[in-house]
Amino acid sequence: MQIYKNPIILQDYSDPDAIRVNDDFFMVASSFNHTPVVPILHSKNLVDWRIINYVADKLPFDIYDNVVHGAAAWAPSIRYHNNTYYCVIPFPDEGVFVSTSNDPYGKWSDLHCLIKGKGIIDPCPIWVDDKCYMVVGFAKSRIGFNSCLGIYEVSNDLKTQITDYKIIYDGHDQNPTIEGPKFNTRNGYYYIMAPAGSVKAGWQVALRSKDIYGPYQSKIVLMQNDSPINGPHQGALIEIDDNDNWAFLHFQDMRCYGRVVYLQPVKWINDWPICGAVGDELLAGTPYIEHPYIIDIKSDYKLNNNDEFMDSKLSLIWQTPANKKDNWYKLDNGLILNCVYHNEDSIDSLNLTPNLFLQKLCYLNFKASVEVKLNLINDGDEVGFTLMGEEYGYICIKRINGKNFLNLYNGKFKEIDRLVSSIIYKENNIKFNIKYKYPNKFNLGYNDIYFKETFIAKPGRWIGSKIGIYAKGLKNSLGSAKFNNFLVKKVGK
Repeated sequence: MQIYKNPIILQDYSDPDAIRVNDDFFMVASSFNHTPVVPILHSKNLVDWRIINYVADKLPFDIYDNVVHGAAAWAPSIRYHNNTYYCVIPFPDEGVFVSTSNDPYGKWSDLHCLIKGKGIIDPCPIWVDDKCYMVVGFAKSRIGFNSCLGIYEVSNDLKTQITDYKIIYDGHDQNPTIEGPKFNTRNGYYYIMAPAGSVKAGWQVALRSKDIYGPYQSKIVLMQNDSPINGPHQGALIEIDDNDNWAFLHFQDMRCYGRVVYLQPVKWINDWPICGAVGDELLAGTPYIEHPYIIDIKSDYKLNNNDEFMDSKLSLIWQTPANKKDNWYKLDNGLILNCVYHNEDSIDSLNLTPNLFLQKLCYLNFKASVEVKLNLINDGDEVGFTLMGEEYGYICIKRINGKNFLNLYNGKFKEIDRLVSSIIYKENNIKFNIKYKYPNKFNLGYNDIYFKETFIAKPGRWIGSKIGIYAKGLKNSLGSAKFNNFLVKKVGK
C-alpha cells in the first residue's frame, strides 16, 4: 500500500481549488501580481502533480506592468460545466474575471469582467437547474467589512451579473474572518467550505443548507488539534469517484515556503464532511501527516525546478512579478536576458524590478546554482541571482566605470538596497550559488565559494520567498547574459 506524506506539494500554491473531470484532477491557485496568471496543475491520484498551463499570459491592467506586491489574482476557483472549464479569478481592486476553455492544456479565453468593483474575493460558481449562483467573500481592506459570505446570481455562461450580492452568512460571532468559500452539493444539501479564524491560527468550516440562500448551518470540520499543522486553511472539497468517496485539499502557511498543499481524506458523518483523522465524531477532524493513498494509482508526475533552458519556450516554473515584455529575453541554447531599463524606482530596489525570473522554493534545505556567460557593455548593466521576499539578498555582476564588479546586496520592501560587499570580477563566466537552511537562513556565493554574510529570508506579500535570476540596466543598454543549467538540489532529510 502506498503511503503519502503531507504536504503533498512543498511549494507555494496558495488558495488551491480543484475539480475532478472523469479520471483527471485539475488544480488552480493564486498567482497575485506574478505572471503568467493562475497556474493549472494536473494529477491522477491527488498526491503527485505536474504543472501544465496558466489561465492567462498577462494581467489585464497597465498598472501591472509595474511591480504591485500582493495585488491582482487572488484565490481563483475552477469548475466544469456543459463541457466547458471555467476559471473565476478575483482582482480585489478591479473586480471578478472569468476565463473559459474546452481544453485545460490549451488556450484559455481572454479574461472577461463579470463583476466590477473593489473587495469582492474568493468567488466560486454553482449551477442549479437553469440558473447559476456565485458565492463570494469580502476583503475589508477594499470594501470596508469582512467575516461574511454573499451570493450573486449570474448568467449560466458567467458573462453577465444578474443580481447584486446578498449576505447569506455572517461569521462575526462564531467564525470571524470567514472567507475563501467553495460550493458543492450532496444529498440535497448545498455545501460551502470556508476557512475562518486566520491563515496561521484558523480552522475549516462547512456550511450547509437545503436552500441556496440559506439559512446555513455551520460546523468546524478540520482544525489543528494536537497536530503540528497550524491553521489548516482554504481549499477544495472533491468528490473523487462515483461511489461517494471524497477528499479535501487545503493549504498551510509555512512562512518562507509559502502556502503549501495538504491532502486529507473525508468521512461523511450525519451529512457533515469531517476532514482528516476522525476521533470523536461530533468534533472536527485533525490533519494527517501521512496516510495511505486515497486513490491508489501510481504516477510519475512531479514538479521539477531544474531548467537547462534548452526548450523553445520558457518553462512553466518561471514567473515574473509584473507583465512580461518580449524584449526582456529570448531562448537560444540558453536563456538570454537583456539588461533592460524599467524605471528609476527599479535601479536601486530589486524588489521593484519587473524583469525578475522567479520560481518557488521546493525543499526545506537546498542548494541552487546557475551558470552565466556575461556580456555586460554599458555602465549600469547588471546580472544577478536572488532570493526574493519582503527581505531579500542577491549577488550580481555590475558594470561600473568600465569594469565589472561582483557585488553582494541585501534589501527590504520600501527601502533602498544596501551594498554588503564589492570586488572587481575579471572573468566572462560565473556560476551563482545559494545555500538555504530551514527555516529562513541563506548564504550566497559564486563559483562554489560562499560569502560569510548570512541573510534572513522573509516571505513576500501573501506569497513565499522565491529564487531567481535577472538582468537589468540603464537606458539604451546593449548588455545581456546567457543563463544555463539552473539546478536545485535537496540537502539532507
